[in-house]
Amino acid sequence: MVETTDLPINADFENGFAPDAAGVADSVRLAVESGVAGLSIEDSTGDPSRPLFELDAAVERVRAARKAIDKAGGDTLLVAARMLSRRPSRHRAHHSPAEGLRERRRGLSLCAGHPHARRDSRGRAGRRAAPVNLLMGWPGELTVRQIADLGVRRISVGGALARSAWGGFTRAAKMLLEQGRFDGFAGAESGDWLDEFFGGRGA
Repeated sequence: MVETTDLPINADFENGFAPDAAGVADSVRLAVESGVAGLSIEDSTGDPSRPLFELDAAVERVRAARKAIDKAGGDTLLVAARMLSRRPSRHRAHHSPAEGLRERRRGLSLCAGHPHARRDSRGRAGRRAAPVNLLMGWPGELTVRQIADLGVRRISVGGALARSAWGGFTRAAKMLLEQGRFDGFAGAESGDWLDEFFGGRGA
């Protein structure tokens, strides 16, 4: 994709495709060498029995990613995504807004030592609150305003919008198949609206 377009490409890099910080650093190095403009590191383990990395390990992994980018000499944007809200059936852990704010203070996202950190009048690097990304890919109790009030600078939804669209399709199809009813089509957008939205000219 990087080779076929001049547009900046962001890599949804999941958990860095590695179980430890050293592996994350190596994966990030390869990603930077590919030419991506940005990548994200999640704290999800992929293991249902232990869905999230402990805080210290998550911080270490993000720091390793940051160092790998700096060592490569690139300007790739790093986003650390904290999995604050997950479906219970997929991840047992559920973190409160207070814990999310605590992690922000610990510098989970774009950890302290970033090249663009502020410096004081004597030229010494100073800590600053790093911008935090929150991945809200499943229903949660927080609103956008509440998330912003916690200090979050960026919200991503992953593939949630696409899954929502398929969810509507599935519900309508099941209703037609199982009940012989067409109620599932309620709220569907018109063909003209879709043509206009996607820039088409219609039939």
